[in-house]
Amino acid sequence: MGWRGILGFEYGIVQAPLGPDISGPQLVAAVANAGALALLRAPDWESPEHLRDMIKKTRTLTDKPFGVGVVLAFPHEQNIKAILDEKVAVLQLYWGECKEELVLRAHQAGVKVVPQVGSIEEAKKAADVGVDAIIVQGREAGGHVIGQNGLFALLPRVVDLVRGRNIPVIAAGGIVDERGYVAALALGAQGVCLGTRFLATEESYAHPLYKRKLVELSKTEYTNIFGRARWPGAPQRVLKTPFFMDWRCIPSHENETNQPVIGHSIIHSVEKEIHRLAGTVPNVTTTGDIESMAMYAGEGVGLITEILPAGEVIDRLVKGAKLLIDQKFAVEKSA
Repeated sequence: MGWRGILGFEYGIVQAPLGPDISGPQLVAAVANAGALALLRAPDWESPEHLRDMIKKTRTLTDKPFGVGVVLAFPHEQNIKAILDEKVAVLQLYWGECKEELVLRAHQAGVKVVPQVGSIEEAKKAADVGVDAIIVQGREAGGHVIGQNGLFALLPRVVDLVRGRNIPVIAAGGIVDERGYVAALALGAQGVCLGTRFLATEESYAHPLYKRKLVELSKTEYTNIFGRARWPGAPQRVLKTPFFMDWRCIPSHENETNQPVIGHSIIHSVEKEIHRLAGTVPNVTTTGDIESMAMYAGEGVGLITEILPAGEVIDRLVKGAKLLIDQKFAVEKSA
């Protein structure tokens, strides 16, 4: 069935690479130990030695394979070299062109390549350069959103596009429980990629207040008010926090460069100032006005009612999906 056998992993469940450093070694190891594909998040600047250290630390916590996500919109050549040198299982790519030369380099190193796309055009380009799987992101997803299509409209089109090419399709965007999992399988996906659900786990590196907001709040909005200067043209889906509701209609020329510093974080071992509207989500080291920082979340956040261990999230997804299929959708034997 669709919940098994994807890319050599036990389950067809992927933990999204949560930026800037929310999916650190502890979360990735917990997800990997539970049989799913877990992804570290590479820094948004060249820091190959730090990335090697993260990979090595993760390997002290699990003997299972895992991967690293890289945002191609930022400097990345040295980071990717480190990832390939370390021979992690999967290189996940986002927000940039997945070139054939990179796919070949990765395959020579024994690393699978899995880009995330938001359109049928991106999916075709990825399939044509020989990627190992494709994550299809719908507009329902939290964080930065690359496309304009809803997941359940785009997903079956990509499934049809790659039919017969041995490229698993993984659904992402608004999926947090077994119902979304089974719905994605019904549309032809072989796996699901979850971000917000794994953000709200005990092992994620998110600030406790951020995690609490994921449980308390149920509404999100697609916007572009955060990080306009640093990452232009990269809209995001965020929680409707009181701060966001007060600032959601700011003029298009406003951005973080003319805003005050509201906090500080240590991100990938580098101390960073956080300006208002910067788009930097709070991690466990963050100090300052946490309530006024960006808090990304997908549309499925309203289904999250508690912070769970990552392994329990996976266990519930797998058992719940099997039960749902067996009890709700199985054809009666007597029929």
